Amino acid sequence: MSSLNLDDFSDLIERPDSGTRRDAEERRERLAVPSGALGRLDELGEWLSAAQGSVPVKAVRQPRVVLFAGDHGVAALDVSGRPAGSAQSLVRAVLEGESPVAVLARLAEVPVRIVDAGLDCDPALLPDEVVRHRVRRGSGRIDIEDALTVEEAERAVRLGMAIADEEADSGTDLVVLGDLSVGGTTSAATLIAALCGTDASVVTGRGGAGIDDLAWMRKCAAVRDALRRARPVLGDQLELLATVGGADLAAMTGFLLQSAVRRMPVILDGVVSAACALVGQRAAFRAPDWWLAGQLSGEPAQAKALDRMALNPLLDQGVTVGEGSGALLALPLVRAAAALAAELPERTGTEPAEGSAEYVTE
Repeated sequence: MSSLNLDDFSDLIERPDSGTRRDAEERRERLAVPSGALGRLDELGEWLSAAQGSVPVKAVRQPRVVLFAGDHGVAALDVSGRPAGSAQSLVRAVLEGESPVAVLARLAEVPVRIVDAGLDCDPALLPDEVVRHRVRRGSGRIDIEDALTVEEAERAVRLGMAIADEEADSGTDLVVLGDLSVGGTTSAATLIAALCGTDASVVTGRGGAGIDDLAWMRKCAAVRDALRRARPVLGDQLELLATVGGADLAAMTGFLLQSAVRRMPVILDGVVSAACALVGQRAAFRAPDWWLAGQLSGEPAQAKALDRMALNPLLDQGVTVGEGSGALLALPLVRAAAALAAELPERTGTEPAEGSAEYVTE
């Protein structure tokens, strides 16, 4: 029996400061640029101000990309565009600076941290700082067996919590969250279908690497079979993660929940992080107030999860590569929103806002 109850997070997580948000909204009304002229950047600035508890909002100075890595046994059914057990090659590409997220992180000057929660490879193939937290080697085939034991699921959740604490303690003020997995979208679709009460075909997409129609049908069948195993354990989030999740997904869930406890904002990437966020919402309904949806990836399960959490994606560029790449593309928008909210001047006296009906130029 696990000693960890994810429902306990409901009492630990508070919403971002509503008083601070009201102050930020009032300050926005006093700016020379009229309200609404900056579109969603106004809303972003006010959200970040509330998350920081600061008016004016502070610049995002220490963002970090955090990627949880793992292999999923269900990939053996040929439901992924990549070979089963090959997630370590994704990790290696990031470490060598050759993956999309590595290029974007270099451009944005944002450090990347990789956490091996459940890769199916010899630990000696990767640096110790990546593999030292591993919960187990690979995850079970969720269509016929549990991904993890409940004890392993608890270890993975606690791993994610510990990583969140380390980031918060080191001064990280915004996290871009992603995954490096093979088979992870199948587990994510299963979790979302189970939590949203929908059928496999509604949530099954073609994954980051893309699959053909036959592979998609195999993936639908795997999600359908895994759903039968997930439904009886819907009342216990930890058992749900053990049954149809995986070590990386359980760790991401723990990371998201503890980040909300620590008041550390997170930008979600694709369907895998959305699935973990949905599990987190089931445990603590206030937790999504600390998260932003960075992008719409095109995966149907992601769209369903974000709709359930009332999270509106910042970007829709059709980025399916995963790795946190789409979420990282959204980071400049968040930084821009903070800069505009902090640095635009306020009107003086009764001076009308530029662009308002009272404002006239020669």
